[in-house]
Amino acid sequence: MKKLVLLALALLLSACATVRKVEPGNRTVGERLTVNIQGAWNHLDFPGIKPAEVWTMEGVTVDEFLIYAGIRDGQAMHPDNSASSEAKNLVFRSSMQMEEAVSLFEGVLTRDGSTFKLLKLEPYPFGGRKGFRFEYERIRKADNVQLRGVAFGAIDRGELFALVYHAPRLTFFPRHKERVEAIAKMTVIN
Repeated sequence: MKKLVLLALALLLSACATVRKVEPGNRTVGERLTVNIQGAWNHLDFPGIKPAEVWTMEGVTVDEFLIYAGIRDGQAMHPDNSASSEAKNLVFRSSMQMEEAVSLFEGVLTRDGSTFKLLKLEPYPFGGRKGFRFEYERIRKADNVQLRGVAFGAIDRGELFALVYHAPRLTFFPRHKERVEAIAKMTVIN
């Protein structure tokens, strides 16, 4: 039954989503972020998914590349518009330290009941700014798939910029990790 519900949800979202191919080269995302794309990605535009852009190489149920291009102080990472009174929005604060920003991403990645395990966190230059890099494991609740992820982020002029990539840990994550690392190294915050 759970698989039927998941399939129905995927079909419903795909009916509402638009997909366009993103060719290699420099791409401006938002107002201040420039990424240099390696390989051909697909940009999925789901209603209500903002403020992140969702890109994929293999398909959204396989791998997901989230691009956050200037989340402002007080802005919800992924607003929860459900009627549930228990729902809480995860809000970015410009005063957040590296660890707090990672906790914010953990909240985003586990709001569906998935599990998250931080593997590594380190200061890392990102977008020409002082930033951070972290690696994580996630077990997606919907299908118990074990995902591996890597993320890069920086806070500049009160805004959060980040790249977050995850995919099944055994095949797809190693296949695209170097490409994502190269994109992160060439990303520029303007």
